[in-house]
Amino acid sequence: MASVDFRDNLLGISWVDSSWVPILNPGNVLDYFSERSNPFYERSCNNEVVKMQRLSLEHLNQMVGVEYILLHAQEPILYIIRKQQRQSPTQVVPLADFYIIAGVVYQAPDLGTVISSRTLSAVHGIQSAFDEAMSYCRYHPSKGYWWQFKDQEEKEKAKPKSKKKEELSSLFQRHRVDTLLMDLRSKFPPTFYQVCSSYIGVIPVGVSIQIKSGFFFTSFFSRSLETNPFQVGSQVFVSHQDKGPQVS
Repeated sequence: MASVDFRDNLLGISWVDSSWVPILNPGNVLDYFSERSNPFYERSCNNEVVKMQRLSLEHLNQMVGVEYILLHAQEPILYIIRKQQRQSPTQVVPLADFYIIAGVVYQAPDLGTVISSRTLSAVHGIQSAFDEAMSYCRYHPSKGYWWQFKDQEEKEKAKPKSKKKEELSSLFQRHRVDTLLMDLRSKFPPTFYQVCSSYIGVIPVGVSIQIKSGFFFTSFFSRSLETNPFQVGSQVFVSHQDKGPQVS
């Protein structure tokens, strides 16, 4: 049974007396509803006056005040009781409805309470959906926004990871390095020097000698020439004894 302390919030409670459930019928359902332990029943109503005076329920039409009537009966499972304010024998104002299902008494909510409850439930569902959606949202300054779902992470973890071959360098890197080397070689060409103190003999095949200050550059590949080396500063230059062209 429900406690009487919950009278201020009757929509959230219910009441039942199991001893009445097997014998409940349209003739005694108002007596069942008027039990003193029922928090929905008002003791100052006209039904209580009629009950104390041992009168029939037909006398309620001649009284003024709060009364309870059986509005609808669907044996043996459903009974609807209405609480109303009687102002005259022909004029009443409904105050509340109560329905009894399998002996359990509930108060039927009014239209305003139903709309408020449904609206609150809808707003709560929408807010919960937004909160869950925001829990999957990620942001990074370099990437922006994206979604990260837990199910997707679990599927990715379950997949066998294939080992990626690590390449030493890519085609772009190799091509870029070759381009830089060619550019540096064109800007700073290599210089070849042959340093000796005094030598008269034969220059080996394939030796390159750079000639400066009036001498020309040549490479000896097929024959040997006698040379007359002389030293200028710290550099040694070789002059030709052959009849080749001279550079001024």
